[in-house]
Amino acid sequence: MNANLEPGIFDSLRLELRRGCLIVAVLAQLRDEHYGYTLRKALASEGLAIEESTLYPLLRRLETQGLLTSEWREEDKRNKRFYRLSPEGEAILTQLLVEWNGINESLHKILKEKIAR
Repeated sequence: MNANLEPGIFDSLRLELRRGCLIVAVLAQLRDEHYGYTLRKALASEGLAIEESTLYPLLRRLETQGLLTSEWREEDKRNKRFYRLSPEGEAILTQLLVEWNGINESLHKILKEKIAR
């Protein structure tokens, strides 16, 4: 089947792929405290742009799950919500990275085998 025949299929699959990657990236980046804007900038500087409409619901969900902590503080005369990885979030990130590395290693083997044929 030609992917060009289904114009939305690539975009749909790309979004699915990005969702899991964004979770790992956000958790990893929040080992250091950030507020939303600086988190977006830090991710973008590493080549992983994320829209506000994606980031803030993700941050709320991760905090509800106990993986992040947050607090409101005044900085530059503005109230900002600062996020940081919780101890539970650190444990989950460690587990996710083990899983990520296993999947990545398997994909490299599969792709190498296909190329070698």
